[in-house]
Amino acid sequence: MVKNMTMFKVNIHEAKARLSEFLEAVERGERVVICKRNRPVAELRAIAPARAGGRPLGDALSGFEVPPEFFEPLPDDLLDGFSGQSLPVAPRSGRRDVVAEQPTTPYGTREASRKRRPGR
Repeated sequence: MVKNMTMFKVNIHEAKARLSEFLEAVERGERVVICKRNRPVAELRAIAPARAGGRPLGDALSGFEVPPEFFEPLPDDLLDGFSGQSLPVAPRSGRRDVVAEQPTTPYGTREASRKRRPGR
């Protein structure tokens, strides 16, 4: 299917004078670009129509059953992983730990970049 889309470029004065014509063109699938001093500032285009009915339910409801294993408790090692108790300890390197909340710049911490700038 080939869909030809036409685009109109109009200045504000012409858009005010012929707005109903341009809205009819938009309903046909065309776009209208509104310009101010020949520079585009806005675009009129059609919006998707509202859904007529309710949202359909998924097809999986008819053939899906929750297995009884779903309701069994999780293993202790998995629960410990959620709370952070069983995280492996990484070997410490020579650099200090980085805290996520500490703001940094591309050149290091903010304090270090302030010290390097002359004239501040």
